Amino acid sequence: MKFQGVLFFPVTPFDTNGDLDEDRLAQHIEAGVAAGAGGVFVACGTGEFHALSPDEIERATRIAVTTTAGRVPVLAAAGGPVPVAADQAARIERAGADGILLLPPYLVSAPQQGLVRYVREVTAATELPVVFYQRGSARLTGETAAEIAGLPGVVGLKDGIGDIERMHRIVRAVRAVPGTEDFQFFNGLPTAEMTAPAYRGIGVGLYSSAVFAFAPEIALAFHRALDEGDETLVGTLLDEFYGPLVQLRDEVPGYAVSLVKAGVTIRGLDVGGVRAPLLDPTPEHLARLTKIIAHGLEAVRA
Repeated sequence: MKFQGVLFFPVTPFDTNGDLDEDRLAQHIEAGVAAGAGGVFVACGTGEFHALSPDEIERATRIAVTTTAGRVPVLAAAGGPVPVAADQAARIERAGADGILLLPPYLVSAPQQGLVRYVREVTAATELPVVFYQRGSARLTGETAAEIAGLPGVVGLKDGIGDIERMHRIVRAVRAVPGTEDFQFFNGLPTAEMTAPAYRGIGVGLYSSAVFAFAPEIALAFHRALDEGDETLVGTLLDEFYGPLVQLRDEVPGYAVSLVKAGVTIRGLDVGGVRAPLLDPTPEHLARLTKIIAHGLEAVRA
């Protein structure tokens, strides 16, 4: 399972009753795949994994698998306590996904060997390939990352911490192990485009694009400019679109998800609001987001 291009992390639409809106999720995913997504990561961070029931994760995964119809790989998230993550992994496999994004355990700090044990025990519950998500309290050393990369079924590591030095050491440690040539690294920071140039410098070319969910034109133009060395367009988008978006995102905790969901609705597909403990953007922030999106679209159409 190899990825390339822009990776799509769809939001999870809710209807007026607050329930999973399967039809709109299918529309959302179809639009992303048609726009050129390199992979679909459903029911993950942008998809409010933290607020979904096990049944909803399974249903969302099944919808993604059916909608993509094999055009691109589909992964879904599992995480939390080992029994819960193992059950989620089994559900995701049953739904026909191509792989799992394994989030770390919550509300507990673990020693390095404890993290290895966590990944080993969850991956033992599934035949699917697993990408481990380093974030929160799951902070790996290079040695631990290399050990996890060697576990059966583990095919990638996604970084959500943003410590470039640590990640550079991890990349070098994993690459020093024979047979890891196909192991994949992902930049999983919120609004990952802001750090994509730096991550490329340490050998991490793949990244998750939350912007792709509501403005694929901008996300694809940025990715293309990065690939082609168009520093002018990269700089323009970082300064005039991504920078203002991050500034707004940082004003309220949880806006890394809430703004994306609002952006999808602004662009024409009403996907409902976010679930607690997140909050939907205020009218003032919605107005700012609308202007930011419009300006970004103007920049790529110029």
